[in-house]
Amino acid sequence: MSRPVRVVGTGVGRTGTLSLKFALEQLLGTRCYHMMEVFGHPEHVEVWTRAARDERVDWEELLQDFGAIVDWPGASFWPELTSTFPDALVLHSERADAETWWRSASATILTFDAVPPEMQAFRDMCLEFFGRRFTDQLEDHDACVAAYEAHNARVRAAIDPARMLLWHPGDGWEPICRALDLPVPDVPFPHTNTTEEWNERRAAQRAENDESAENA
Repeated sequence: MSRPVRVVGTGVGRTGTLSLKFALEQLLGTRCYHMMEVFGHPEHVEVWTRAARDERVDWEELLQDFGAIVDWPGASFWPELTSTFPDALVLHSERADAETWWRSASATILTFDAVPPEMQAFRDMCLEFFGRRFTDQLEDHDACVAAYEAHNARVRAAIDPARMLLWHPGDGWEPICRALDLPVPDVPFPHTNTTEEWNERRAAQRAENDESAENA
């Protein structure tokens, strides 16, 4: 039996989404879909690619084992997801301003250099939904900032304020727990995936790939 999706995150990557994933998993006692899940489910690459091409996707089937979804790629498909799960809280995460988001995103997730061959399909998937639902000019400051601001404006305009929680990194547990009518955990809010941590993981992955190539 599939789980009901209780939270649909509409904030794009680098707005505290990995911290939200861990927080929601603790609050809801179930898994929260995030871009990280695509690595563990390579079969989902095709699903998200089809979604980017406006082909039919069974969202309930895709998310049958999850109680929430945040981050990209889901954030780019918020109209479909909020419609499929009409009772879900819409959790919209934003950074303090567009420039703060750009500095973080441009140093991390918007870079696709040195993608190993085994991740080519993943790269193509990302470029597909970025190009069709965000911007295809991922190295251009003005284009990305405009896309980020337009995305946020569309969500704010379309979603009933009574259904939406606007959340910023640093807001912590309280607004989320209040919106979900859950007690506030007696533990610190998970803060993770800083730019430094992200780049350390990427450097480690590159080193591993280089070592594998040398030993091939």
